[in-house]
Amino acid sequence: MIRIDGSHGEGGGQILRTSVALSCITGKDLEVYNIRAKRPNPGLKRQHLTAIHAAAKICKASVEGAEVGSRRIVFRPSSISSGSFEFNVGTAGSVTLIFQALAPILLYAPGRVRVTLMGGTDVPWSPPIDYVRHVMLPHLKRMGYVVEASLIRRGHYPRGGGKVVFEVPEPPGELEPIILTSRGESIELVEGVSHCVRLPSHVA
Repeated sequence: MIRIDGSHGEGGGQILRTSVALSCITGKDLEVYNIRAKRPNPGLKRQHLTAIHAAAKICKASVEGAEVGSRRIVFRPSSISSGSFEFNVGTAGSVTLIFQALAPILLYAPGRVRVTLMGGTDVPWSPPIDYVRHVMLPHLKRMGYVVEASLIRRGHYPRGGGKVVFEVPEPPGELEPIILTSRGESIELVEGVSHCVRLPSHVA
């Protein structure tokens, strides 16, 4: 079993998400302790819990300690599966951070995968869904990893309620090198996205 000290580095949620993803990919049992030790409210929050449950469902893992506030989990993966999955944070917890945990796993799925995530799409301290759609995914595509993201509904803090469908039509099983050695074409157009909720149209 591989043991990871969750207080290492920034001591936040990223070391947990990455560790769980690598556990699924390698098939090695994992223990993570001191989870989010350097945060004002240490331990698992709903977003982290959903990421763990989602990864466990996809790779048929058993999990110990998966509850809100827990500072330790034991994760025992089996094999990565394909198919359709749906996960709901139940709060405005970030769906993009959950996708960060799942993206490496889905790369190795044996067939087409469709994952529906519900929660916050545009919330503080997390990549907004438009960053994932227009920056992250195009770069993954350049590495041979095609992920389609359909934004069904936006979700903001504190209500959440957003919905995004991620599809991997043909998981490649490996990544191609990404080569960024030239500036490329000159920029002729810059686009932006502005959105809001619960405001009258003349204010929005």
